[in-house]
Amino acid sequence: MGFYKRDKIRNYSRENERHRVVIVGAGFGGLWAIKTLTRYPVDICLIDQNNYHTFFPLLYQVAAAELEPEDIAYPVRSIVRGFPNVRFLLAKVNKIDLKAQIIETDVRTVHYDFLILAIGSVTHFFNIKGAKYVYPLKTLEQAIDIRNQILTCFEKAAYEPDEERQKSLLTFVIVGGGSTGVEFAGALAELTYGHMRRDYRNLDFGKVRVILLEAAGKLLPNLPDRLGNYARERLNRVKVEVRFNSKVSEVGPGEVKLTDGSVIRTYTTVWTAGVRGEPALNSWGLPLAPNGKVAVLNTLQIPGYPNAYVAGDLAYLEEGGRPLPMVAPVALQQGVAAGENIVRQISGKPPASFHYNDQGIMAVIGRRAAVAYLFNRFGFTGFPAWIIWLGVHLFRLIGFRNRLLVLTNWAWDYIYYERVVRLILPAKPPSEKHKEES
Repeated sequence: MGFYKRDKIRNYSRENERHRVVIVGAGFGGLWAIKTLTRYPVDICLIDQNNYHTFFPLLYQVAAAELEPEDIAYPVRSIVRGFPNVRFLLAKVNKIDLKAQIIETDVRTVHYDFLILAIGSVTHFFNIKGAKYVYPLKTLEQAIDIRNQILTCFEKAAYEPDEERQKSLLTFVIVGGGSTGVEFAGALAELTYGHMRRDYRNLDFGKVRVILLEAAGKLLPNLPDRLGNYARERLNRVKVEVRFNSKVSEVGPGEVKLTDGSVIRTYTTVWTAGVRGEPALNSWGLPLAPNGKVAVLNTLQIPGYPNAYVAGDLAYLEEGGRPLPMVAPVALQQGVAAGENIVRQISGKPPASFHYNDQGIMAVIGRRAAVAYLFNRFGFTGFPAWIIWLGVHLFRLIGFRNRLLVLTNWAWDYIYYERVVRLILPAKPPSEKHKEES
């Protein structure tokens, strides 16, 4: 039975019917839900506005000119072509009617028996002024924009006669001391003080500054203090200025203002400080938490709609009095759990509660340096943590070709201290960028 034509007779025997499951989002949650459901007699429609899956844990390496965008992206149709009961629809979801079980897209209307929403999150700017001047880091396109901006600033600085403007061009601010902010700061420091120094021999690299702003008093708040302190010391060693208790109040075209009144002159402000649910959800009748995420039951179901589930970053669920972290392992496990609960419902069994199996959190801080906290017990720093990080990320990367390309780029960079993807690509006009303001 197809996805795009609803049977007019509603009250019929469903004993031999293949249930229609629609999954919105080709991220970790959506793909792992598919892997779970394809073993059962259901018809699956996967909807995404991009025709590729992005490996988000390595997105910052695209922004830091360490990897090509194609290295961390994989075609959705290549992923699902081995599953005869899966169809892919390249479309943007405009509205979901949970009561009528209808999804309206810019291509066609899709009906479902079961729904899994796994559309991820968007950047949250916390209502700061001038968010349009910020470079968010949530999509491949945004990562390319950041790479273009960094490389363009060096090109402009190389021939800038005004010393103050040159300093501003060579000052890079990163907002947010979580995993993404720490990892990008380390990667950017390696790029600017290493590779770029050889390319721009006429520049005074004493003017280059990489500044990491954190509103709280420590880095990596989800990790023990010992690991956060190691991250800070390691960043300081590679010349990253880490500033704690530094909240941004406003961003302009050439400056960042902090709540304490201080001003940093810069043309590049990268935002990794927060995420929220897609603002369009406000009109879909979903129960939303204050951060715009969907507040779900412990079964991952949407309250009042037992045939609709939410997985990944979009799902707001607390365990132990704290919301689950927005990391790939949570999305993977929730995708599997949502798929299994749909199977349970089809079999006449009640859905099971979701419990996150925390296998650990990791962050790399540059060459031969990382932190890893595994199973809430074992903490590693330095080279051993770096090896663990490399292995885990290569294993999770989808596609042999992608693994080979990433490994090759990493090896080339490691052996020759050379990043070969320092390319300034054609970009959108500035007026069309940074549309994810909250």
